[in-house]
Amino acid sequence: MQSTTAADPAQVLANLQAELVRLRRIIELKDEQIRSLNLRFFGPKSEKLSNAQMTLMLQEISLSVGEVDQEAQRLQAQKDNPLPRAKQPRPNHQGRERLPESLERREEIIPCCPEDCRCPKCGGERPIIGYETREELVCEPATFWVRVIKREKRGSHCEEEQGVATAPVPAQIVPKSKLSSEFIIEALVRKYQEHLPVYRQCATLADDHGIELSRKTLSEAILTAGALLAPVVKAQKKELFAGGYVQADETTMPPQTGEGTGHNHRAFMWEYSRPGGVTVFDFQMGRGRAGPAEFLKGFVGKLQCDGYGAYNELGEGIVYVGCMAHARRGFVEAAKLAPLDPVPREIIERFGQLYAVEQEAREQRLDPVQRLAFRQAQSVAMMAALKARLVEVRAQIAPGCKLARACDYALGQWSRLEEYLRDGLIEIDNNWCEGGMRPLVLGRKNWLHIGSPEAGPKVAAIASIVETCRRLEINLRAYLRDVLPRLGDWPINRVAELTPTAWKAAQSKNT
Repeated sequence: MQSTTAADPAQVLANLQAELVRLRRIIELKDEQIRSLNLRFFGPKSEKLSNAQMTLMLQEISLSVGEVDQEAQRLQAQKDNPLPRAKQPRPNHQGRERLPESLERREEIIPCCPEDCRCPKCGGERPIIGYETREELVCEPATFWVRVIKREKRGSHCEEEQGVATAPVPAQIVPKSKLSSEFIIEALVRKYQEHLPVYRQCATLADDHGIELSRKTLSEAILTAGALLAPVVKAQKKELFAGGYVQADETTMPPQTGEGTGHNHRAFMWEYSRPGGVTVFDFQMGRGRAGPAEFLKGFVGKLQCDGYGAYNELGEGIVYVGCMAHARRGFVEAAKLAPLDPVPREIIERFGQLYAVEQEAREQRLDPVQRLAFRQAQSVAMMAALKARLVEVRAQIAPGCKLARACDYALGQWSRLEEYLRDGLIEIDNNWCEGGMRPLVLGRKNWLHIGSPEAGPKVAAIASIVETCRRLEINLRAYLRDVLPRLGDWPINRVAELTPTAWKAAQSKNT
C-alpha cells in the first residue's frame, strides 16, 4: 500500500508568498517598461527636469488623485528647503544690435503724403526739417555668371621648333570641370554646414535660375573636394594626438550598399576631438572595437568616452576618463519613470552640485592648474558623498529596475569618473564631443544616407574640417577658398601647413 505525506502548510504558504513577491516584481518591471516606452515616444527629450512635474504626471495612465496630492506636498517641501544650485549669471543686455558698418548703405527716402507737403493755412510748401531713420537688412537672390577662361597662346616668329607657348592652367578643385572652385565650395558649405541636400540645391538652381545641373555631377565634385581634404585631416590627427587628451563618441551613418531593398547598412561615424580644438571623424562600416583600435593606435594619453565596451583595452598608454553626463542620464530617466520617488531627484541634485563647481570655474576663467585646485577643494568631498549615497541606494532596491541599472552604471564607471579630479585640463563630461555630433546628425536627417561606402571616408574628411573650423571660429568659406584649389599640387610633406589650426596661425601672423 502506497503511503502519502501531507504537504507542510507553512511551507506552502511560504512558497505562495515568495511567488507573490516574484509576480509583483515582474509587474513592477513591466509597468516601468511601459512608462519608459511612453516617455521615449511621447515624453520630453531634454534631460533638464523642471520642478513642475504636475502636467506630465496628470497625463500618465494609472495615476491616482492621492499620488498627485503626494507630489504636490513633495514639491512644496522641496520649494521650502531647496538644495544648493549653480548661480545663474544675469546677462547684460546691450539693446538692439546695430547692423555691421561694413555693409553697404543704400538710402531710400519716403516722401510725406501730398496733403502734408503744404501748409493748410497759407498753402506754402512745408520745409524738410529731418528724417525718421531706421535700418533694415536686405537680401538679394544669389547671382550666377559664367567665367570664360581664355588662356593666351603665343607662337614662335623665327624658330619653328619652339612650338606654341600657352598660359598655365589655373588651379581647380576638379580639373577641366565646368564647375568653378567657388561653386563647388559653396555647394559643399551648403550641404555640410547648412545641411542642404544636393538634390535641393539642384532644384533651386533649376527653379530660380534656370540652370540644369546633374546631381551626380555636383555630388562627385563635392566628394572630390573631400578626397583632397583627406591628407589635411590626417595631419590634423597628429595635432590631436599631440595634445594627449581625446574625447570620443559615435553615431550611425548609413550608406547605400545594394545589400538589400528597403534599408541601408548600419555604418558609423566615430568622432575623436579635443574640447574647443581639433576634430577628426572616422567612418567605419561597423561599431566594433576594430575601428577605435585602429584609429587610436599609437595614442598615449587620456581618452574620455562613455561606457561602451568597444573603447576598452585599446592600448597600454591610454588612461580612460568617464563621462558624468552619461552617469547622470540614467537617473534622469529613472526620475521620469517614477516622478513620486524622491531618490532619483536627490541624486540628480547631487550631480548638479558638481556641475555648479564647473560653472563657477568657467565664470572665473580658471586655467587648468587653478581649476584642478578648485576641484580638489570643492568636488572631491561631493564625489565621495555621492558614491556613498549610490552604494546605499543600490543596497536597498532590487536589481533590474531603471534606478538599479543607473546605480550599477555609475558605480561601474566610478574610477573613470573620478579621473577629472586629477587633471584640470579634462572636462567633467563628454558634452563637447556630443555637441560636435549634432551638426552631423542634423545633416543626416536631411540627406538621409551616404551614397556608397567609398564615399564615407570623404564625407568624414569634410565633416572634420567643418567642425574644426567651427570650434576654432574660422570662416569655413574663406579657409576652403584659400586651401582647396592648392591641394592638388601641394607637396604631401608640407600638408600640415594647411590644417585649420596652422592656417589660422598664419592668418594671425600676416595681420
